[in-house]
Amino acid sequence: MAANRRPTLADVAREVGVSAKTVSRVLNEDGPASAQTREQVLAAVAKLGFQPNLMARNIRVGGPDTTIGLVIPDLGNPFFGAVARSIEDTVRHRGLTLLMGSSADDPDRERALTDKFLARRISILMVVPSVGADHSHLKTHRAAGLPVVFLDRPGVGLSTDNVVSSNRAGALDGVAHLIAHGHRRIGFIGDLPTKLYTRRERLAGYRAALQEAGLPYDRSLVTNAHDQHGASAATSQLLGLADPPTALFAGNNIVALGIVTELARNDRKDVAVVAFDDVALAEALEPALTVVAQNAEEIGRTAATTALARLDSDRSRALTITVPTRLIVRGSGERPAPVLREA
Repeated sequence: MAANRRPTLADVAREVGVSAKTVSRVLNEDGPASAQTREQVLAAVAKLGFQPNLMARNIRVGGPDTTIGLVIPDLGNPFFGAVARSIEDTVRHRGLTLLMGSSADDPDRERALTDKFLARRISILMVVPSVGADHSHLKTHRAAGLPVVFLDRPGVGLSTDNVVSSNRAGALDGVAHLIAHGHRRIGFIGDLPTKLYTRRERLAGYRAALQEAGLPYDRSLVTNAHDQHGASAATSQLLGLADPPTALFAGNNIVALGIVTELARNDRKDVAVVAFDDVALAEALEPALTVVAQNAEEIGRTAATTALARLDSDRSRALTITVPTRLIVRGSGERPAPVLREA
């Protein structure tokens, strides 16, 4: 056997001196084989480093693969990494392996990824939906018993389980916290695209907090960014207004990094900040960053346990499970609003 070629079933059979069918029976435990033959086959498998093609076997026998397909929008976002890790930890005891791919928030790329996962006959499909995606193509698979769970954002065109954060309530808590510290001009920098479910829900929470406090909604204080550089530019734009905000609410963790970078660059220690999503090293910033923290671990765990229940034949109505957020007070959101002096 060539050193640069992966060992095959035929290589194992040749090593032992039996047929490939005999090797297959031993590995799949689906036919008679003597104890001696079994021992020899397993020894040859270990010696050659042979790995069975589980995908090919499962397609051949019509059974599901022992994998979970997870589609997320951004492999570099720590939030989705924490969700994926929690899913993996929860399903490991069932012998399931997590396969993951990034859609880059592109519905066509998301569809291509889900199609590839479905071709593997995965046991469970989990998706963070892209804006504009239509999931009605999954109806047949869902009806056939495939557990499908949408994470972070609800899907479209398919009645199935959703696990989301309390986006609206969390944003309301964060903005109300700024209002409680005297701020009346509060800027909002949300994610893009503007039709994104989480962006819309968090903006709704921002508006609800203003309404509860009897404050007007000023469209000039609302802007958007999809990366750290864009968030820095949006911060500069808001602080350059004739009547600038004294506080900023960041729509997610990436936006928050852009805000604090821009404030530090301009030595602006007078602007209060609350971010939706926690940020790595948030406590090391000066001041430490006050956040509305999502529970990524609980989102992943809830999604996984829900999917496992469906895998175990739970056919109850589809659920939308909302995981609570938590306001973590660290310092940046407690900067008081400047005292306005009378002319």
